[in-house]
Amino acid sequence: MPSECSLLLPRVCAALADPRQSGSDDTCLEKLLDWFRVLTRLDPTVSLLQDNPCLTDFIAAVLALPEPSLSILSFTLRLAGMLAASEHRFQHLQQEQLLVRLFGREGPLNSALWEDASVRSGWVAGVHSMMQHQPALHFLCNGGGIDVVFALQGDPSLFVASAASQLLVHMLTLSVESETTKPLSTVDCDWPACAQMIIKHIEDSLQSSSASHVEHSLKLLTNLFGSCCTPWTKVLWFSIAKHLESFLTEETVQAQHKLANLLLKMAWSPVFSEADSRFWALVTSALECFTPVQAGPLAVGVLRLYKCPQDVRMQALTVLLQPMDCILRAASQPLEYAGLLDESVSDPTTVESLLSSKSSCAGLLCQTLAHLEQLLSLIHLPVDLPYVSLLRSLMAILQFCNGSLSPASPLGNTISRILINCFRVQKSALDVLAALSERKGCDALIENLFDILLAYLESPNTSPTVLKKAFQATSKWLVCLQELSCSNSQWQQTVKILEAVFLVLQKRLCSPCWEVRDSSLEFLTVLIKYLRDQDEFRQCLLSSEVPRLTEDLLEDPESYVRASAVTAVGHLAFITYFSPEPPVMGNQYNKENTIAKLQEILSTDSEGFPRRAVISIFTKWLRQGCTGQLEDTEQFVSRVIQIVENDLDWEVRLGGLELVQVFCNQTVCQLGLPKCPYAPVPSAVTSSGHQNQSLQIFCRAKLFGFLFHSLCDCDKPLGQRACDILIGLRSHFYPTSTLKASQAVEESPAGHSVAWLQRTLRQGALAQNFPIDGGDGMDFQDPESMMLALGTIDFEDLHSELNRCSDHVEKSPQSLLQDIIATVGTTEENEADCY
Repeated sequence: MPSECSLLLPRVCAALADPRQSGSDDTCLEKLLDWFRVLTRLDPTVSLLQDNPCLTDFIAAVLALPEPSLSILSFTLRLAGMLAASEHRFQHLQQEQLLVRLFGREGPLNSALWEDASVRSGWVAGVHSMMQHQPALHFLCNGGGIDVVFALQGDPSLFVASAASQLLVHMLTLSVESETTKPLSTVDCDWPACAQMIIKHIEDSLQSSSASHVEHSLKLLTNLFGSCCTPWTKVLWFSIAKHLESFLTEETVQAQHKLANLLLKMAWSPVFSEADSRFWALVTSALECFTPVQAGPLAVGVLRLYKCPQDVRMQALTVLLQPMDCILRAASQPLEYAGLLDESVSDPTTVESLLSSKSSCAGLLCQTLAHLEQLLSLIHLPVDLPYVSLLRSLMAILQFCNGSLSPASPLGNTISRILINCFRVQKSALDVLAALSERKGCDALIENLFDILLAYLESPNTSPTVLKKAFQATSKWLVCLQELSCSNSQWQQTVKILEAVFLVLQKRLCSPCWEVRDSSLEFLTVLIKYLRDQDEFRQCLLSSEVPRLTEDLLEDPESYVRASAVTAVGHLAFITYFSPEPPVMGNQYNKENTIAKLQEILSTDSEGFPRRAVISIFTKWLRQGCTGQLEDTEQFVSRVIQIVENDLDWEVRLGGLELVQVFCNQTVCQLGLPKCPYAPVPSAVTSSGHQNQSLQIFCRAKLFGFLFHSLCDCDKPLGQRACDILIGLRSHFYPTSTLKASQAVEESPAGHSVAWLQRTLRQGALAQNFPIDGGDGMDFQDPESMMLALGTIDFEDLHSELNRCSDHVEKSPQSLLQDIIATVGTTEENEADCY
């Protein structure tokens, strides 16, 4: 411990133990615990207690208080546990009789303070920290503390109950791994004493008639098998397997749900291989006996495994697809389509009854669809899904939900009545539909699929959230359609669908609901991003009213819509203005007019979102070389910088710095300077000429004033980005070999100004009213001054300073102790005579 902290610690302990204090800041106490956690890990010896006796005095003082503060008592329990994590310090605290008074029957356990959850939480946390060695284990088991932990599994506080379960897992692991000398067997006497107590508690709870006791043990086992993968866990499994098997036939819903979680954790454990027939037989029985809702999570978990018996995998797939199979059969004419499944794992009437019930139909379908989306998100699926049948089933669900399907079966009629306008199921089905677009083999259904998607896009009954999902699915399938039309020449079908899509989009862009307008613009942006190189797409887009309506939305009253319109217009420009052969447009679509509109938004819009969108689009244009020749680009960047440098939104200013960085890189590349400071320089004359030219360009564009001003910005990310850009510029203008060659600042006419700049930069954000146009003779548009500044200022030192946390001093342990003394230990100074 640092000496200055050792001097402050006695005063801190005295202040915290003072009963006259109204209470301390919980945040300070947590920070103090964090500091002690580091100290105890760095030094496991007893010297921490011997050199700082105020720690044991503090614990004793808190125990002597008749009614200690709850937060201080909880803090003391946690601190004592951390200190006792070392066996040497544990023995020292034992000799002082402190541990038994804190964690034994004489302590808070038998006082009214135990009623508070924070005290129980502190007790469990302290014990958990202490459990790092056998003496601590024996102390708790022999003193009856383990019974307290068993009881806390059912604590009304979920945090305490969860912590107690994790503590038992830790104790069991510690006991087995530190006290066994030979491989374990299923005979009880082979387990260490503490492990025996915990295992007996598990077995008794599993056989208990109390559902809560059963659930506590199942949760404990789930935590154990999820965190411990050593061979002895398999021995434990054999001793409890018969109890777990008995739950398959019981009607306890919660127990079966917990059992499914446990089996899933065990299935992921490397201890259980494909050859463990008894375990996989239990998984198979669970898939058969559980209801579809209970079996679903277990089934999808099994399907994500790469090491699993094939018969179990196929059974899990059958369980997962049963609801989708039922939907497909209910929607189609008899024998019109084959179902997804050849046979069912369980009685199909169970699934049919759940889908026929208003209370369970939507829940079962949403769970199944969520599980399917999980599987489809995997790059490599361990199992083959029947994509075509699955797509038919999804289409049927969406038709059930919008009432466009007339089922031929009584079950189909019932499901249709339940699902009509069910937004939950619609959103889930559209998510899976979007994920399914990346899978092959669904070509034959694509026309019918777009009929359904267009019906959703057109319908006034489609809610804004469902419409957003429909747009996302449509964009994914349009990309898929484009790939198909390129490969099989079905361009006529593609044009027909695109025309229908843009007709719908025109209506949606005029919607009175701003969420709909916003989603429509986002949809358009995605389409342009992926399809702008396709002739059919460009023709359909430009022959519609969509471009005009999109530009009109730049003046939308809602800021989110204006921001999305800016992004859409920016992407639209790649087709209308920046393509190799731009179409002939009317005067109202003039490139300069569009740029002027966006610059006006950047300078005058009252909301930050549209302004951020504009600077992002300008940077995108610049990065893709769409701003014209170098002279035009210089003027463009200069105008943008002058707008954003005074913007109140720091993200807009940060976007301006990104624009500057792109411009600098492109200018250097166009003029032939090497991007890497270590790259060979063509010749001294050529290099010098290019340097002068690029430096003049940067000065005329007013880059340096913006960059140096940003170094002193009160928002640190701007200073960091500006410093990165300046370091990059210096590497271009000063090769490594000559970087320090020009250090005689005083000898240069601009030296006085550069010295002023250095002093100003050291103040950082304290440099108020930083003069952009120069200060004390500094001219940020003077190439000589800027060249000298780049070669003189220590940007690495500035970079290190900017990367340091602003509260690096306040976060020190010494500062923390001083804060606690200042806030807690001021009772006497603040006391007043009320008379």
